[in-house]
Amino acid sequence: MLPDVRPHGRCRPARAVTSARKGAILCTPTVVGATQITPSVPPSNLVQSPLEENLRGLRQRLERAASAVGRRPDEIRILAVTKSVEPDVAADMARLGLRDLGENRAPELERKARALSAIEGSGAERVPEIRWHFIGHLQRNKARRVARIAAVIHSVDSLALLETLERIASEEDLQLSIYLQVDATGEARKTGFAPDAVRAAVLRAKACAHLELLGLMAMGPLAGQADRTTRAVFAEVAALARTLERDPALIDVFADGRCRLSMGMSGDLEEAVRAGTDLVRVGGALFRGTSTTANERPGAA
Repeated sequence: MLPDVRPHGRCRPARAVTSARKGAILCTPTVVGATQITPSVPPSNLVQSPLEENLRGLRQRLERAASAVGRRPDEIRILAVTKSVEPDVAADMARLGLRDLGENRAPELERKARALSAIEGSGAERVPEIRWHFIGHLQRNKARRVARIAAVIHSVDSLALLETLERIASEEDLQLSIYLQVDATGEARKTGFAPDAVRAAVLRAKACAHLELLGLMAMGPLAGQADRTTRAVFAEVAALARTLERDPALIDVFADGRCRLSMGMSGDLEEAVRAGTDLVRVGGALFRGTSTTANERPGAA
């Protein structure tokens, strides 16, 4: 029998939603959607592993980007995208303090969650409790598999998927945190709600007792394949989030009244920080120089 890989405390009574689970998903006392501890990155004069060097470099990038627009770097949370690495590397990143790990395919999410839950150790070798995030396109026939493991699903891109997740969460006695995926690029390859369809989706999410809507997720345009710049795309999604927060019909929809933003990857995180993102999804910049998963498909996070 496979080990239970669900995060502790995720199965709760369906109606214990409003106050209890807001506290359960805080990544700091005021930020929802990720849980992190201060990474144990050594001083720069000590020998560092590639992961430690990468994490230090990423944090420096975030500090510079935040400072440039008058933000505090501790406002921006890091989701470590582990799709390109094996479980042992993901475990090492968790030991450095990034407990929020993201996968974009259901089979890999299952494989790595099982592997990390089975790792034994004590002290520095112990793997902290992981909060799994799902960030890829989610087919409805795989939604149950993902919902049983992931605490947060960033890629709810249709009303049909929203309703499927609500039904599954009810049947499995789960509380799921979600982001609605917005496509502001107009690219045919991307999925997500058009900006003018987001409000209706938020209203539908408001009626879902087993789902907590954290905010909006967006990706920037592919290089050379869009008419809009990354800055324009992120700015539009950020403006939409602020509009939703002020909408009288949407009071109490978002945790703490804030429509949070999941935007920015290795190549465009500075623009996401400029736009006001709360969370960046980073893979390549964190795992550069480490062994990669053999069957990983091309693509950067």
